[in-house]
Amino acid sequence: MIFLVIRSCFLFFWANQTILHISHQEKKTEAINCSSPVPHSTRMATCSSLTLHHRCWSRLDLPWRPPRLMLNFHSVSATTTVAASSLAGKAPYERCSSGRIGIRTCGRRLKWIIRRCSPNPFVVVNDEKYGNKQVISVTPSLYEYILGNVREPEILRQLREETASLRGSQMQVSPDQAQLLAMLVQILMAERCIEVGVYTGYSSLAVALVLPESGRLVACERDAKALEVAKKYYERAGVLHKVDVKYGLAADVLKSLILNGESCSYDFAFVDAEKRKNQEYFELLLQLVKVGGLIVIDNVLWHGKVCDPMVNDVKTVSIRNFNKRLLEDKRVSISMVPIGDGMTICRKR
Repeated sequence: MIFLVIRSCFLFFWANQTILHISHQEKKTEAINCSSPVPHSTRMATCSSLTLHHRCWSRLDLPWRPPRLMLNFHSVSATTTVAASSLAGKAPYERCSSGRIGIRTCGRRLKWIIRRCSPNPFVVVNDEKYGNKQVISVTPSLYEYILGNVREPEILRQLREETASLRGSQMQVSPDQAQLLAMLVQILMAERCIEVGVYTGYSSLAVALVLPESGRLVACERDAKALEVAKKYYERAGVLHKVDVKYGLAADVLKSLILNGESCSYDFAFVDAEKRKNQEYFELLLQLVKVGGLIVIDNVLWHGKVCDPMVNDVKTVSIRNFNKRLLEDKRVSISMVPIGDGMTICRKR
């Protein structure tokens, strides 16, 4: 009993000393950011230009803490989510400052903290019904490694960086997604493609670059300003002659292609547009794509919301229902790929 009292007093004294240390450090410094395009994966010295507690953009970075004592330097008031410019151009990262300090309890909460904050991947699935295959999470450091193994042409890098400064830049596909789309087009030896939802043209440019000189890509987009950026890069890359830009509502464009007798003449289609219209786009594209052709739909995991029964907003429910219909649709073979925000690859039977 005496030992427990002494131990509690020691922990209380230790925590107070840590608080005083943090307060002293914060009086001497101001919060700054190194503006790194990717999150740092290290636990303490994340950047030479930063102090111990005013650190870089990082979603899963562990805060500094004394050994064996879970201390929380993140307070609700001191943590804000911002759309930081990352290589993927997608995910928001948290800016963490020292805020309030508190002792975390062990058990389930501790496991959650370790899983969320650990810089190392952890096993998500390890069950006999899945064949005991271990599926790991993708941490910032692991994703940075993945992006480091993407062969991104210089023109695509320039477009990605320009897009990162624009409103709605999170709509751009990630470099690894664009590489997969280009690979699928090459495997198919596709000559005629369709893209529904172009934005600034990152994915369509990736596809156009691998099309043969006689190839054609119909690019549907209703944002005139975004299209201007896309056209500029089509021209810079020397593929403008391959891209047939269609300004307007995608559904109207697809219907006009069908009326023009172009049914069953396209090899590949990519959909990254209004999520509530996915089913309509899919039905129209199924008429335009030939047997053996592919239709790829983006954002099928919708930030992970599709598996959360408590989330029932219009877009999430729409994507959830669309995924269910695809699963039951015997007209296509499907593969849901957890890349980016999730893509489903459909092959027309």
